[in-house]
Amino acid sequence: MSLGLCRWMWLVVGLVSASVGLRAAEQTRALFDGATLAGWKPSAFDSQKEVKVEKAFRDGQAAIVLDKSDYLSGISWADGAALPKSNYEISLEAMRVDGNDFFCGLTFPVGTTACSFIVGGWGGMVVGLSNVDNLDASENETTQGREFKSGRWYKIRVRVTPAKIEAWVDGEQMVDLETKDKKIELRFGEIRHSLPLGIAAFQTKAAVRDIRLKQW
Repeated sequence: MSLGLCRWMWLVVGLVSASVGLRAAEQTRALFDGATLAGWKPSAFDSQKEVKVEKAFRDGQAAIVLDKSDYLSGISWADGAALPKSNYEISLEAMRVDGNDFFCGLTFPVGTTACSFIVGGWGGMVVGLSNVDNLDASENETTQGREFKSGRWYKIRVRVTPAKIEAWVDGEQMVDLETKDKKIELRFGEIRHSLPLGIAAFQTKAAVRDIRLKQW
């Protein structure tokens, strides 16, 4: 065997080993067991409505259903101490059942602070982070518009690393924000009740399912 071929083979082995090691370091866990609200609690919004698990929602799969309220309604994760602050992803599927505003306001930790990824806000189309440099999802550099249909599941994913916040809807990247020198925080008001991790809807009945946390 030639020296060049030998070096090439060792390089391939090294790359494969590194890839296997990276996958082994990743940990993914489900945050919804498909049967109960274990780990979650109704958020303490003034307008909070009923939150329930429907084991055969719409297409037969289990979902957490957030009833429509006059303002905000949602769920919050109970054990903040167990949540990562960076190097993680949150993914879920969400549906607007009834209403015309955001059906997924995903609040998540970012280092020592937190922010929310808003999907379908401000009358139904706005996507973005709240807040960036004191500006909410309707008026900062992450603001985008997209049509959302009621009765349809959307796959939502947020990734937090030391350098960035990224977010996708149905595989389309909607947020790619470098966080250096950016002020990241929650919007003022009741959304603080979503901490440390929460999913809220505004004047909208919503459903969520397949909530997962991956960290590395």
